[in-house]
Order: sequence, then C-alpha cells, then structure tokens
Amino acid sequence: QVRLVESGGGFVQSGGSLRLSCEASGSIVSINSMGWYRQAPGKERDLVARITSGGSTDYADSVLGRFAISRDSAKNTMYLQMNSLKPEDAAVYYCNADGRYIYGGLRLPFTSWGQGTQVTVSS
Repeated sequence: QVRLVESGGGFVQSGGSLRLSCEASGSIVSINSMGWYRQAPGKERDLVARITSGGSTDYADSVLGRFAISRDSAKNTMYLQMNSLKPEDAAVYYCNADGRYIYGGLRLPFTSWGQGTQVTVSS
C-alpha cells in the first residue's frame, strides 16, 4: 500500500501564503508524478499543479504565477507554495501520486490519494 499524507493547510487572509506538504510512504519503487488537486463545496475536483519525476510542471491557469510546485525525490515528498492567496483558492487540497510499488514480490503500478487538507482564505 502507498499512503499519502497532506499537511500545511489552515486559515490565511487574502494575499497571504501557505505551503502544503505531501509525504508518500510504503513499498515504493518509483514515483512518476505527483500533483495537487482541490475541491470546493459543490464543485468538482480540479488539477492545481503537477510535477513529473523529470521536474516538468503543469499549472492551472488560475494559479499560474502565484503557486509553485516542487518535489524532494529522496524524501518522496511534494510541496505546494501558495502565494497571493485569494478567497477563490479556498478548498480542500488533495495530494495525488502515481508510480510503481512492490506487493507480493511484484512491481505493480499505483495511483494514490491523500485524505486532503483544508485551506481557508478570508476576504
């Protein structure tokens, strides 16, 4: 089993900053990519940012220039630096990762989700 645990959410004022962390654990062979998604009440879960093992990144237009995704491969940990936060950024932020892990002596693919961390931005 591959487990993802998010941390770093909280309450901030508009214009403030937060840094989210996601730590992956388990019998991981490799992680191909990790990403952040968010979901507000009544809305679908949408991509915020994603980073590959090679370091390439992808951002939603709404966060481009304000958020920065990074990854520490040695620690299997991903970060999301969020600056200039807006009320519309308020949501539960979820960590996602895909790669390969070992189960029963076999290398198998995985896709895993964290439990989410709440980000609240006051106007």
